[in-house]
Amino acid sequence: MKSYPKGHKTLLNAWAFYDWANSVYTLTIASTIFPIFYGALFAEGELYVNVFGTTVKNTALISFVTAFAFLVIAFISPILSGVADYIGNKKGFMKFFCYTGGIACIGLNWFSLDYIYMSLFFYFFGLIGYWGSLVFYNSYLPDIAFSEQQDRISAKGFSLGYLGSVILLLVNLAMVLKPNWFGITGTEGEAAMKAMRYSFITVGLWWIIFSQFTYYYLPKGVKTGHKVTKRVLLNGFKELKLVAKAISENLKLKRYLYAFFVYSMAVQTIMLVATYFGEQEVNWGGEQEKTMGLIGSILVIQIVAIAGAVLTSRVSSKIGNIKTLIVVNFIWMSICVYGYFVKTPMQFYVTAMFVGLVMGGIQALSRSTYSKFLPETKDTTSYFSFFDVTEKIGIVIGMFIYGSIDQITGSMRNSILFLFIFFLIGIVLLFRVPKDMK
Repeated sequence: MKSYPKGHKTLLNAWAFYDWANSVYTLTIASTIFPIFYGALFAEGELYVNVFGTTVKNTALISFVTAFAFLVIAFISPILSGVADYIGNKKGFMKFFCYTGGIACIGLNWFSLDYIYMSLFFYFFGLIGYWGSLVFYNSYLPDIAFSEQQDRISAKGFSLGYLGSVILLLVNLAMVLKPNWFGITGTEGEAAMKAMRYSFITVGLWWIIFSQFTYYYLPKGVKTGHKVTKRVLLNGFKELKLVAKAISENLKLKRYLYAFFVYSMAVQTIMLVATYFGEQEVNWGGEQEKTMGLIGSILVIQIVAIAGAVLTSRVSSKIGNIKTLIVVNFIWMSICVYGYFVKTPMQFYVTAMFVGLVMGGIQALSRSTYSKFLPETKDTTSYFSFFDVTEKIGIVIGMFIYGSIDQITGSMRNSILFLFIFFLIGIVLLFRVPKDMK
């Protein structure tokens, strides 16, 4: 296999193409088909399930399991990054998590309330696989792209991800609405549920198959010949400690990370629960209307997000990354307030449009801003592991708070409104990033 130098177009495109492969997970499993499928498992008015020795609201249960998965990811990421650096096989770890997530998606085909623990097991490992692979994927960015290329290629990755995931979602939507076209039999409701289960299989296969293009071109890393020992397993935490010390001495990077931790907590929580909110809090009128409405809303988000990621990148080149992030956070804050009052499908569509406008932009710009703010170093995996742990701990806190408010009050509206506070604090912290840096 030919080796390509840093900044080469083929290498950059291969890296960005992983977004095409793995984004089907976030769209079909995290955002659309699975939340609809999960809601359909519960009879109307029966929103609680007995699990782990207690009675939990269905949406709160998913929030808590999601929070626990991210807690595990935050804990194992430093270990894995330390091992990857030590033995020089970053790509091998990325593959492992990719295949774990893909197989878990296929396992969701058997999700059932009768086998709730096994079902949650597959859901849990889908999250572990997706987010675990991103630790190593993101850390490749400064390795394969020069500073001036990073905003553009990061945005291209997200755009490819939105495009690829929309294509598969359209196929899945056709399967759910017209199951007879695909030879799926049963009553209308039974066939739709079967189609949703089959869509989970398509996600796993898509993710695994298309990722091979990325793996073919990405460098494996420098082989060291070292063996993994107990000391090596703890090395990741030692590296994080060193990174934390280095960041504490870098005012610009430290203040940016404080802001990122807070606003990312809210962004990721909204993205993970948006469809559950729409499924339960919006009056769609009927099951088919609900399915069409929710999937249509997510499609709006994905299509607008492609333009949003590119637009955000261009705006940041004019006014700077930090100022752009402040504007985007103001929009997110407004979305939280408006979301509290959303009751009709049209209101939900409007919310979806604005979410799409800022969703891709804030993700791509946050990733590239961190990459550009890094000091000169060859140890990019450890720095991105720190970034990843920061993000994941934020998600744990965000999802736990969201689920707790949902469980206590019985409504996700109160949880959405509460996230307004995180965006407000994030804006204040972004203003504290030194002005001499874009």
